[in-house]
Amino acid sequence: MSESKASSATAGAAPKRPNFLVIVADDLGFSDLSCFGGEIRTPNLNKLANNGLRFTDFHAAAACSPSRAMIMTGTDHHIAGLGNLIEWTNRSDQNAPSEGEAKYWSTAPQRGMPGYEGYLNEKVVALPELLHDAGYVTMMAGKWHLGLTPERFPSQRGFEKSFAHLPACSNHYGYEPQLEGQDQIPGFMTMSFIALHSEDDKYVKELPRPWYSSNGYGDKMLGYLKERKEKHDERPFFAYYPFTAPHWPLQAPDEYIAHYKGVYDEGPDVLREKRLQRMKELGLCAQDVEPHPVIADEVKTWAAMTSEEKAKSSKAMEVFAAMVECIDHNVGKVVDYLEETGELDNTFVCFMSDNGAEGAAYEAYPIVQGSMIQHLQRYYDNRLENLGRGNSFIWYGPRWAQAATAPSRLYKAFTTEGGVRVPFLAKFPAAFASAEQKNGGITNAFSTVMDLAPTILEMAGVPHPSPDGQGTYQGRPVVSMRGRSMVPFLTDPSSTRTIHPADFIHGWETCGRAAVRCGDYKIVFIPAPKGPEKWQLYNLARDPGEIHDLAAADPERLARMVRMWDRYVLETGVVPLAPALGEWMEAMEAQMEEDVWMEYEYWKDGARETPEKFRRDVPRYRREVKGI
Repeated sequence: MSESKASSATAGAAPKRPNFLVIVADDLGFSDLSCFGGEIRTPNLNKLANNGLRFTDFHAAAACSPSRAMIMTGTDHHIAGLGNLIEWTNRSDQNAPSEGEAKYWSTAPQRGMPGYEGYLNEKVVALPELLHDAGYVTMMAGKWHLGLTPERFPSQRGFEKSFAHLPACSNHYGYEPQLEGQDQIPGFMTMSFIALHSEDDKYVKELPRPWYSSNGYGDKMLGYLKERKEKHDERPFFAYYPFTAPHWPLQAPDEYIAHYKGVYDEGPDVLREKRLQRMKELGLCAQDVEPHPVIADEVKTWAAMTSEEKAKSSKAMEVFAAMVECIDHNVGKVVDYLEETGELDNTFVCFMSDNGAEGAAYEAYPIVQGSMIQHLQRYYDNRLENLGRGNSFIWYGPRWAQAATAPSRLYKAFTTEGGVRVPFLAKFPAAFASAEQKNGGITNAFSTVMDLAPTILEMAGVPHPSPDGQGTYQGRPVVSMRGRSMVPFLTDPSSTRTIHPADFIHGWETCGRAAVRCGDYKIVFIPAPKGPEKWQLYNLARDPGEIHDLAAADPERLARMVRMWDRYVLETGVVPLAPALGEWMEAMEAQMEEDVWMEYEYWKDGARETPEKFRRDVPRYRREVKGI
């Protein structure tokens, strides 16, 4: 070939498509990573941050499966089938308490409605489906939470290889107590202790031993990448790496827990102050930021605790920190392998949490009191020296959570910033990274988990089949993405340094809690007892802690933004639980009875041996029993 022809061929060669590694932590707080202001050892994530970009105004949904649905589809979770966590839709007593006539907002109107299927529905096309069709190897290891039955497995939504944790949470060691006599698993625990997994298109009958969740997913992901290399598979990869840690029950290997002995003995208020100071030093928040006061009336203050209560509380935080460090270790072994094999430079790597830190004080919940506490006392060992092991079962509560979400208000499940603002860092492929994005830059640009899918598709050169909402995928109509690609923000030097236009409207809704943001302004609706059960208005540029309500001072803006909420409801199919969020709508009748919305009752005796006997045909139930 002549030199001119060779040059022409080289010039015409398509550039190598980037790989993608999307890492998600479960219930990680904003400042838990040391690169976001925390004291927890996260050297591998710090390295990625130092070679990438940290986002201070990145948002998820207020709870896990809704966020994961948005990651997978680039659209709102109310459209994609996870309008609410199916566990919360299934039973009203898991939702926000009200000071009205009912103790809880009833979820009955949601059950059976479009967008509340409890799994990734057919209205959406999943990101791995599109990438796999376009020639990518698609793999996942970790938490799915987007469907429990084989037709909902990751293998049915584009993943070529998958080892998936199917429910919301479980024992990280796969420990299950052997019940005695007529004892039953308490209702609250049925869906929170069995480590139900699938591998490709089959249920996993027995987990590898020894098993610890983060290590198990790390080993699987590393194995998938090595297998691809050994087979000389030249296809680029999309790897989804979502952990179940640090979701409760708080459990971690002893060697990691030992790193934090005594670190938290001063209590959550001192930790909160230290982290805020460190965030200021790192440039992650303003020097004069006003943090929202801690809201935790249902639990004791640190000063009011006995020495034994303090010891157990600080140990819970030690275990939590150990879980985060173990995540970092497993991120490191995957990223190190990519570096060793020369693929890291061409790989988009991002890390985020799926919502704010988990601050629920479950010991104060009526659903937990009584039978569950008795069950824990009988079948688990929650002595101080045993906390963090597989046969312990603990959480850490609202005060430690708000040490992590400060300066924001509240925590997971709330649509305040503490529930939806999450840490996000990204290392971009060389072709998409400016000097700022290679050297530990920080951006305050507003963005959301819905922006990931369009960003990845644009980087991969893969079009979405329904950009205008009128297209189809495999013969069925599918919706468009609501997110916006970050690529112009990353690559255009004349960019205004925003990802979304100033008039972009973003909404949130979970469990009768709601919010809408447009520009710097946000309206928030939080039911009692954590909120006033009416719309509040905040300017986040001046008041990131959501402390100074402007509703009375600026009623016109409030009214405009409430109309934005109405528009968001119509566009996404939200079924509001609180009457104040949907007074303009006609009252909805209950679609299905309480506690019949789960497709697979996997926690019942014999369910994992013969799963077909413990599955509900929910559409048939609606059709034949309810006549819907």
